[in-house]
Amino acid sequence: MPIPLPDGVQVTLSNSQATVQGPKGTLTEKIPEGISVTIAEGQVVVERATEQRRHRALHGLTRSLLANHVHGVTQGYERTLDIVGVGYRAELIGENVHLQLGFSHGVEVQPRQGISFEVGQDTNTRQFYVIIRGVDKQLVGQTAADIRAVRPPEPYKGKGVHYRGEVVRRKVGKSAVGGGF
Repeated sequence: MPIPLPDGVQVTLSNSQATVQGPKGTLTEKIPEGISVTIAEGQVVVERATEQRRHRALHGLTRSLLANHVHGVTQGYERTLDIVGVGYRAELIGENVHLQLGFSHGVEVQPRQGISFEVGQDTNTRQFYVIIRGVDKQLVGQTAADIRAVRPPEPYKGKGVHYRGEVVRRKVGKSAVGGGF
């Protein structure tokens, strides 16, 4: 399945590396052995040398990574984290995000190269949220996972750092088990 190239996106191939340049930035990807990439008629075509299992797997992976790079340099990626809990807060200090998540101290998160943060507060629920933006899908997802790992959602009250749209399976507490002796 060929990858269409939008206007303003250039893909260059050299020494088993593909470089994708666009309006939002530049990304590079190593092309594995047995996989060939060609650029023709405004689209990128990824092909495999043989039908071996390894080449079939690398074919799909390489195609997906290149498609993600094309999407990233044109539109970019973003991931939103909701901060749920009484007294849990987030604020932007310079480029860093400062989180108050119920610990005795605040947690400072510095952005990686190519990542930017935005912090806001929902007017209805008064919950804070953090938006992570960047051109590299893997880097955006890893940064979101690292922030979520500071205080993952707990199953009893649902407090913690959630991905937007994540459903946290809730457990019943001790009082719901039944009380009599």
